[in-house]
Amino acid sequence: MHLPIELNNFSIDQLLYFVRFFTNFNRLIYIKMKKTLKLGFGMCILFIGLSCTSHTPKQEKELTKTVAKDTVKQCYTAIFEHDTAKMEIGIIDQIKVIGSLKIHYADKPQNQGTFKGSFKGDTLYVDYSFKTGNNPQEFINPLAFLKQGDSLSMGVGVIETYMGRSYFAKDKPINYTAGKFVFSPTDCK
Repeated sequence: MHLPIELNNFSIDQLLYFVRFFTNFNRLIYIKMKKTLKLGFGMCILFIGLSCTSHTPKQEKELTKTVAKDTVKQCYTAIFEHDTAKMEIGIIDQIKVIGSLKIHYADKPQNQGTFKGSFKGDTLYVDYSFKTGNNPQEFINPLAFLKQGDSLSMGVGVIETYMGRSYFAKDKPINYTAGKFVFSPTDCK
């Protein structure tokens, strides 16, 4: 058998050394390529995540100024038996809504938090981020209010959760007469 390379001058140990070296070298290249691909993929995910943020701090400041100028502020209170609720909303462009809601229960810890949402026809849909009592954990639940004259009636409906996000079930109606609170306009303090 004739090999294209002259192997007569190499010992078997030297040949085994070269075979091991190239095998390990290829393995090292493979491992480095895997690490590089993982790092590159991670950087792409990070870049996409950062590019999806809604506002830079400068844009957030400008948005706050715009919101302050174009916002109609309204305050509401509601009483049901021994429970009371106070709500302050800011309506932006007659559709978008931001605000705060505090509910004092007679026999339970109070709920206090903020919400964001929008009007769809005569119904206000919001996501309410709140804390209960001294519990540091924050909860997020959907709320719906039906505008009837100057009042807002809080609705009761079936809430479903999908991938950590809660929302009203699409195939179940929201009942605005069964809700505890009917919010009436009041002076903002």
